[in-house]
Amino acid sequence: MADPMRIRASVVGDATEVKVLMNHEMETGQRKDSAGKVIPAWFIQTVTATHNGKPVLAAQWGPAISKNPFLSFKFKGGAKGDKVQITWVDNRGDKRTDEATIA
Repeated sequence: MADPMRIRASVVGDATEVKVLMNHEMETGQRKDSAGKVIPAWFIQTVTATHNGKPVLAAQWGPAISKNPFLSFKFKGGAKGDKVQITWVDNRGDKRTDEATIA
């Protein structure tokens, strides 16, 4: 399983700003190793975010996203102490879910 995501969520004005650093290799399937063999594709396909169990973000990604991707987004309605949960699923079926408390 991948390392935990680093998630920061804070109230900024009337919106909640969420910043996420995900740990993932994100291989495109187009590079070759030192022996000349193609490195298989391995990338995050879907990312979802919830605020107190209600969806606030849904994204579909592909192989063009960089290694260890950074995601930043805002939504309205968050308050200090609420929970924000981020989940990603990659093309191999691996899944990671982490949460943070809004500061």
